Amino acid sequence: MAKICFLGAGSTVFAKSVLGDCLHVPSLRDAHIALVDIDPDRLHVSKIMLENINRTLGAAAHIEAYLADDAERALAGADYVVNAIQVGGYEPATVIDFELPKKYGLRQTIGDTLGIGGIFRALRTIPVMLEYCRVIERVAPDVWLLNYTNPMGMITGALLRATDVQTVGLCHSVQVCAPHLCAMLDLPTDDLEWQIAGINHQGWLLEIKRHGVDLYPEIKRRAELPEYKGKDAVRFEIMKWFGYYVTESSEHSAEYVPWFIKARAPELIERFHIPLDEYPRRCVRQIEGWEAMRRDLLADKPIQHRRGHEYASFIFDAMETGTPYTFGGNVLNSGLITNLPDGCCVEVKCVADRSGIAPTFVGALPPQCAALTRTNVNVQELTIEAALTLKKDYIYQAAMLDPHTAAELTIDEIVSLCDELIEAHGDYLPAYH
Repeated sequence: MAKICFLGAGSTVFAKSVLGDCLHVPSLRDAHIALVDIDPDRLHVSKIMLENINRTLGAAAHIEAYLADDAERALAGADYVVNAIQVGGYEPATVIDFELPKKYGLRQTIGDTLGIGGIFRALRTIPVMLEYCRVIERVAPDVWLLNYTNPMGMITGALLRATDVQTVGLCHSVQVCAPHLCAMLDLPTDDLEWQIAGINHQGWLLEIKRHGVDLYPEIKRRAELPEYKGKDAVRFEIMKWFGYYVTESSEHSAEYVPWFIKARAPELIERFHIPLDEYPRRCVRQIEGWEAMRRDLLADKPIQHRRGHEYASFIFDAMETGTPYTFGGNVLNSGLITNLPDGCCVEVKCVADRSGIAPTFVGALPPQCAALTRTNVNVQELTIEAALTLKKDYIYQAAMLDPHTAAELTIDEIVSLCDELIEAHGDYLPAYH
């Protein structure tokens, strides 16, 4: 019987996706599931939800709920840990990440992966995850930790560098990239083959074929047609100039580079259909919908859940049964991508089986793709240094090297903004020197 511990289980919808999927899998239907969260109300609702699915599917999982201050008991003896925590939540943390930069004319769309928002989200989250990992090292040293929390590259990279916990980072963008691109361009999606490698949210679609035929020429032709060009404008523009499509959405990708969100060129926002402040809007909608969802879940009517495409249940099943499963995972670069720095966090094809998770060799990215990716790796590496050393200069340097922030602000403005953000986050950050 496998034991699965889910950190951040108050994220009820995501817990339903991951753990509901597990209850469909024969090797996991009798799992011991430990739910952990800081919010007792959300934790209670998630437990009721999962017990409902367990009952409706006729599974035999044993489900327990633990507040975060009792996480050691939840983690003890775990085989697998899923991380989905959000330190600081929407308010105050996300609000701070978006509103303070606006004073300096710095705008964002999602702000959870790179940029000033991604940097401070990492600085809030890494210390908490390091504490969890210290507990895991004591009470579940053989565990596999699946990290779903953004910023993926920074958090996963920090845990792999600073702890002994076996960790892989997981994201939705790789598995949906090629089918989504073809469907958007009205191309068939059957019998697709593809290769993706790079870093999280900037993985490059290096190859895409159907029935063995290269689809890139037709993809590039259609992407320039008026009826398609506006559907994914930022990614199509990057593909036009760099030759390859990237895994993450246009709204995300716009804030990883210096060319699209510019105060002095506001017409670009409309031209490339960039939804500024999109993540706060999503958060508000989710909060507004929580009470209705809570009422429905507490009514305890039978919940139907179909297995989805999240990687976790497939990885767990592969480890339990030995049947190999391939997926896109975030791991440390140990010569896997030869023209990205060793030790940075890369996203490559991985294979899970009973022996664990093994990443696969990629080789060199196209030089222009590697060059653009390194501008993002620079920020990730310096943010990790800041979190691990508590040296404030690394925060400044990460922000100075961030492509979007550097394109908009002076050095003095960046330092001032970072100081304001450090102060505003208060106890959500450790003391820096």
